[in-house]
Amino acid sequence: MNPTSQQMLWMYETMIRIRQYEETMAKVYLEGKLPPQIQKGLAFDIGSGPVPGEMHLAAGQEPVAVGVCAHLRRQDTVVGTHRPHHFAIAKGVELRPMTAEMFGKQSGLCRGKGGHMHLFDLDHHFSCSGIVGASMPPACGAALAAKKRGQDLVAVAFFGEGAANQGTFHESLNLAALWRLPVVFVCEDNKYAISVEKSQSTSVAWNTERAAAYGMAAGRVEHNDAQAVFEAAGAAVERARSGQGPSLIEVRTDRYFGHFQGDPEVYRPKDEVAQLREHDPIDRLARQLRDGGLLDDAADTTLRARVASEVADAFEWARQAEYPAVGEALLHVFH
Repeated sequence: MNPTSQQMLWMYETMIRIRQYEETMAKVYLEGKLPPQIQKGLAFDIGSGPVPGEMHLAAGQEPVAVGVCAHLRRQDTVVGTHRPHHFAIAKGVELRPMTAEMFGKQSGLCRGKGGHMHLFDLDHHFSCSGIVGASMPPACGAALAAKKRGQDLVAVAFFGEGAANQGTFHESLNLAALWRLPVVFVCEDNKYAISVEKSQSTSVAWNTERAAAYGMAAGRVEHNDAQAVFEAAGAAVERARSGQGPSLIEVRTDRYFGHFQGDPEVYRPKDEVAQLREHDPIDRLARQLRDGGLLDDAADTTLRARVASEVADAFEWARQAEYPAVGEALLHVFH
């Protein structure tokens, strides 16, 4: 299944939006956490600055999100990981409330209570979790609900290659295959489970090999290429939507930032990221668009300026938004 011109352009614009968002967040997150504090003998304060808590960014992994979400409807369910922004943006979650949530503001998606690892948007059927491997059971639940209701909707569970060694992976694949649920499992293989290389943690080269144990269709994407992900995802989503059951897709992708912001990355060769950036997936898709006559310098400049303005607006809106009142801490919680 080849993408249409419109889908190619959507993927390109969305990848640029994701990259612009992540690079902006990388700078904003470090406000109040910069070297001058450390030089005064103070430790890195994860709670300081306008965006408190941990921060996991997905620059470099954009093809996985756009290649899959290009096939989805608004009513389809996506469950992301602790590194969720690219999935949320590709699924259509609005930048303003998403950013406000990370700033801990009352106008955030979860009234500032979830932070960046626990985004929830009912309108766009998107959620995520800070727990590794937690995306798969809820996706199975959403897929089961769609099947029970007779709806041709699909659920997608994104997870990292490290999460494929969790019990939830095997339990979810088994259940989905047994009940022929309309769910697509998408494994992002960025080589590292925090700091542990895949070769040191996983007994198979590809987690798609594990799909055979559950009688499940599987597809591999060996390069960080949006068009290749689109093609693999198209077959999986169509299989799920037409009642043929679940699929597992694994994509080799690249993480440009550390596992979390502030990660010293001593486990990576010093020149690794620079080498990865030489094969940037946004540049690759831009070349494909130019070769097809779908993009030129003027259109690219206009697109990037518009996206940059949208991202800047979201961050400024979040900065200016109100913090929740103290009493909000007792609302929307279990007693």
